Amino acid sequence: MLLRAESPIDDDHIRKFPLTSISALLPYTGLIISVVLLVLFLIKFYILELFLSQKIYGNKYTELDEVNRLGFVTHNIAGGTKIVILVLAVYPFGSVVFGRAGFHTPFTHDSIVTMGDILLVSAQMLVGTFLFELIYRTKISPISVVHHMASILVAQAAITISIFANKDSSIEFLLCTVWGAFDIICEMLPHITIIAYRVYPDSHRFLATIFRAACLTTFMGTITETLVTMYFFGELWSRWTLPFKIVTPILHLAFSAAQFHGMRIFFKLWKKQKRIIRDQRNTEKEMREENAGLDARWTTVSVVGGMAHI
Repeated sequence: MLLRAESPIDDDHIRKFPLTSISALLPYTGLIISVVLLVLFLIKFYILELFLSQKIYGNKYTELDEVNRLGFVTHNIAGGTKIVILVLAVYPFGSVVFGRAGFHTPFTHDSIVTMGDILLVSAQMLVGTFLFELIYRTKISPISVVHHMASILVAQAAITISIFANKDSSIEFLLCTVWGAFDIICEMLPHITIIAYRVYPDSHRFLATIFRAACLTTFMGTITETLVTMYFFGELWSRWTLPFKIVTPILHLAFSAAQFHGMRIFFKLWKKQKRIIRDQRNTEKEMREENAGLDARWTTVSVVGGMAHI
């Protein structure tokens, strides 16, 4: 008898995911995102720029020009915030998406805080981070701008329609958490690589390694995200209204395009570091050969000179 392999995702849980509000905190989402933006500003202005960046990075930070310094600080804040979101949301995300918990399941036993509360706050933190990047990053590609704007609008739309208990509201926010999780994972290493690029500009082997890792993880993350997202989309097909059946794949293509764009950039940076390493090797080889030739000529001259004195 053939046994069916069990999926890591509970199909029945996903198909019958209840139509409920996300969290009792829904009326306070504007306040939450305002607090997030204020906290990020305070960290930037009164901690990182005032003393911490100089204390941690020293001359590597102070010698940057104003444009690169602002971008450097922004990458530190965005990367750090995404780590906080990952730690905060990993348990409720896994419980709701891969387990049998719902948005109103207590976060811990007898807790008044629910899974939905944590996911809602995490979503607003991610939206706040994207807004912060759009405001403060000095060098951002048009594709990244579109990605951030689409992410902000989709997340806020999913939260807004939940207030009115729209037919798609619960599953739309569920899908947003999947997008958000992969987005954090795919963008974590790129933030680290940009920071490393500023701190260790001459460590070409190290930079080549992390650029390659960023390129490969972004590629694998995008492929995995597509498989998981389309799985969810297919399982919930009968519950989507027509607008979401049309818009969701288009949005996913936009997100994937942004991630592949990032992968292409890191691929070029990886190849650039490899060229520098190769050129350094060739230069060192030429210098060794030149030194060996000089040593040989010096030895010959010494021998001839010695014979002349005999």
